[in-house]
Amino acid sequence: MSITPYLLYEDVAGALKFLARAFGFRKCGAQMSRPDGKINHAAMKLGDDLIMMGYPGRKYKNPKRLGQATQSLYVNVYHVNAHFERARKAGATILEEPKDTFYGHRRYGAEDPEGHQWYFAQEIAKRSKPKKMRKTSP
Repeated sequence: MSITPYLLYEDVAGALKFLARAFGFRKCGAQMSRPDGKINHAAMKLGDDLIMMGYPGRKYKNPKRLGQATQSLYVNVYHVNAHFERARKAGATILEEPKDTFYGHRRYGAEDPEGHQWYFAQEIAKRSKPKKMRKTSP
């Protein structure tokens, strides 16, 4: 079973460019356009995972215009610190710098230009318990 998020964007073409530059997504499959030529449906992949996006119409207001988050995505990546640097350099709004969590992930939070919140995380290697020191004979 898999779950595929479908995100709504006022500017799907802009989202495609930003998500590729900042987070490393790559375009996937055919895109659909409106009669005016603007993209109204597209898909992207990060690793083997898929997201889809679309333009729902003129009345839609993205989270940035609403002034509040409407959802957040939690994405597992390799090398979360390097991923964070890429996003920061690409101009993502940083919500949270990379930090270790109590549940065993290192994660950071970022926001795309339309206000969708993204959290990228990496599992922290489990620390082995220190071995008890053995007494040695003199």
